[in-house]
Amino acid sequence: MKRLLREPLVHFLLIGALLFGVYGLGPSAGPATAGSKEIRLSQGEIAQLTLLYQSQWRRPPTPQELERLVENKVQQEILYREALAMGLDKDDEIVKRRMAQKMQFLAEDVAATREPTTDELRTWFGKNSAKFAQPPRLSFRHLYFSPDRRGARARDDAEQALAKLVGQPVDAKIAGPLADPFMFQDYYRDRAPDFLAKEFGPPFALAVAELPPGSWQGPVESGYGWHLVFVDTLIPGRVPAFEEVEPDVRTAWLNEQKALAWEKAYKEMRAKYVVLLPAPPESSAASSSSQTPKGPAPPGAVSK
Repeated sequence: MKRLLREPLVHFLLIGALLFGVYGLGPSAGPATAGSKEIRLSQGEIAQLTLLYQSQWRRPPTPQELERLVENKVQQEILYREALAMGLDKDDEIVKRRMAQKMQFLAEDVAATREPTTDELRTWFGKNSAKFAQPPRLSFRHLYFSPDRRGARARDDAEQALAKLVGQPVDAKIAGPLADPFMFQDYYRDRAPDFLAKEFGPPFALAVAELPPGSWQGPVESGYGWHLVFVDTLIPGRVPAFEEVEPDVRTAWLNEQKALAWEKAYKEMRAKYVVLLPAPPESSAASSSSQTPKGPAPPGAVSK
């Protein structure tokens, strides 16, 4: 029994039970009214503090640590109320941005509460299948001809090397000595055009994607110089079946629903307000009136 009483977990459980009893004696926690000097922490808030501590430190807090957590929570609430009383939230861009962000999250969460059916996702996929198209993928070897080493002869040297490589396999032994060292790889396996565009430049990626597999081709220009290319594998791009990408379709559908919900909510909120802007300076107004024909404002124009 003595050993059991020395266990930290038992201490934690006893403290939790004591706190539950103490806080249970008072009324249920809730937001304080404006100007109230009373701060109430519910048992749920105490439990949340404990869980956050335990998730970070992999152990429950000691009585002293829990007391500090509670005091930090109280301090935060006191400072928040005092700041509100002093009007520090007014004209604060960070506060405005955070509150606006929370409003947008609330609007988007409305769309996330409903789970789509498989039929809904399948129908949506049929209209948006292009978003899930998989690009072609290439595996190829290349020989590099450097303008820094060869100057204006780089392209001509590549053409002469190509003549020697006609009918040769991708791993021909004569290929290496014909070219210059390249700073990256000589062989690229299973690469998409967007990767090649970043590595060599968009013109190179487009050109290589059009090369017939199974033979040396070129010269193809990149951002580095000239290349001879042997494409040994080409997997054409395709649109996958719905079953292959159903989880991705669900994610994309939810994102679209959130965006639509936010757009609808903002339009409803925006309709409640009239925005008044200062008149432009006389010189700007005169210039604008002389250049812009008068007529009704387009839909959605800001009121002045």
